Amino acid sequence: MKALVLAAGLGTRLRPWTEKIPKPLFPVGGISMLHRLIDQLAAAGCEAVAVNTHHLAPALTAALAARKWDIPVTVRHEPRILGTGGAIANLRDFWDRRPFFVVNGDIVTAVDLAAVYRFHAGHHDPATLVMTRHPSLDSVVLTPDDCIGRLRPSPAEADAARAAGRLATFTGIQVLDPLVLDFLPRSGFADSIGAYEALQASGHRLRSFPTTAAWTDAGTPDRYRRAAADALIPRAFQRQIDPATVTWEPLAGDGSDRRWYRLRAENATVVLADHGISAGHRPSEVDAVIAIGRHLHQRNVPVPAIRAAEPFAGLVMMEDLGDADLQSVARRCAPRARRELYRRVIAALIHMSEAGIRGFAPSWCHQGARYDRQTIVDREGRYFLDAFVRAVAGVTVSEERLLPSFEHLAQRIERIHPVGFMHRDFQSRNIMVHEGRIGIIDYQGGRIGPLAYDLASLLIDPYVDLPPDLQAALLADAVAGLGLSGPGAQDFITGYRYCALARNLQILGAFGFLWRVKGKAGFADSIPAALAGLKRRLAEVTDPPLAPLQALVRRL
Repeated sequence: MKALVLAAGLGTRLRPWTEKIPKPLFPVGGISMLHRLIDQLAAAGCEAVAVNTHHLAPALTAALAARKWDIPVTVRHEPRILGTGGAIANLRDFWDRRPFFVVNGDIVTAVDLAAVYRFHAGHHDPATLVMTRHPSLDSVVLTPDDCIGRLRPSPAEADAARAAGRLATFTGIQVLDPLVLDFLPRSGFADSIGAYEALQASGHRLRSFPTTAAWTDAGTPDRYRRAAADALIPRAFQRQIDPATVTWEPLAGDGSDRRWYRLRAENATVVLADHGISAGHRPSEVDAVIAIGRHLHQRNVPVPAIRAAEPFAGLVMMEDLGDADLQSVARRCAPRARRELYRRVIAALIHMSEAGIRGFAPSWCHQGARYDRQTIVDREGRYFLDAFVRAVAGVTVSEERLLPSFEHLAQRIERIHPVGFMHRDFQSRNIMVHEGRIGIIDYQGGRIGPLAYDLASLLIDPYVDLPPDLQAALLADAVAGLGLSGPGAQDFITGYRYCALARNLQILGAFGFLWRVKGKAGFADSIPAALAGLKRRLAEVTDPPLAPLQALVRRL
């Protein structure tokens, strides 16, 4: 037998990603949908496969040529798209006298294709269409004897069939006798559904092969990502498991646009981070999550183990560290227990900085490889002015007047040591306390930078709002943990104070952006503590270049 995989479509429902990558090349389980289908057809006994192309044809041709196949794979280009029927007719010279498969190139399925072909060989009707039940897609009317009744029913016919339990979804998998070619034009565009209706009108039956096997039409972003996730599930749970039995529990998100889920299978759980389809600039955020996460885990930094990932789909499945973050735990702690808890977190931070920098590749970073002058001036100073001072406080201010203050912060911070792996957002909601252990998440903004910045992120964090005396005590604990004394200790403390100022600007800019632009009103609750902290810290410094910033903050 032979087969045609339909791969010429424009992929309009998956734009803008399909403007650069043809839909059949979207990966699922580390292999493109097109390659998966050809492998499945070969395993079912196909002796040769044809692939029609139109949209982004060179990419499809190159992908097929890049692999050595066990069976011949023919590419048939369509300068003008021919439709399903036209594509079948365009391969008249390819077909022989035997029934052949036609399969949509954007499906992911576990249907037993060999069983479908055997079923077709066991009856005398010219077409077998594989049908499944999918309430949101069901549109084909079945007859009581499992034949195709109406392929394009009226709304009333569809409603009656649904009520009778005889409405189903065509999977895009079909086996056809060469007789079908007699009902298609010799050339040009043709609709296969019209040919099937003509077959029915001439007295032929269309047979249904009902299936409950896994099947996904991956032609929309949500359905594609779900198909990609289902393919990762056995690897993530480290055993064979039916994705249909896995429950998905949405989790509360953070300041980003990612979506989070807890997947549960029997007594095991994993956490899924959905970053959205990622087909643009590399490295993307999901690339950074995977590369940095695996590196840190190998260095025994307490980040969740990555169990499975599909970078293009933006999906990462990782170890579940529970729901208790440092913010929630610290608020319940007595003062002595809170300090001890933070000491443990600081020890994890020092280890992350020192171990994480060994073998760290700047090419993994997607937001910049170093914490440098541009980051401080633009992404913290100017961010504070735009997203908080102007957008939230409503204060008009000259950027040129404030720029010397931001430049001064950058110059002082660039002298700080030690430098190591820097998390960049090391605050209480990104630190988990799971079964007595500290866990670190949301490290995707990691880069090379001063440990003092992450320490400042932890201690001045407005979500917890540690008292100033506890912040000072924990700073002393960190100095001791680093083995610093004398001038080295004083230099670190001085550098820490500048980092705390820069981080404070970033916090207020982020809170303003998330509140006013992203509509996440909950972040407004932490603004008073963050602003009070900034005023207190600026009041403690006497650097003349910081005077314009001090004057501005006094007005807020």
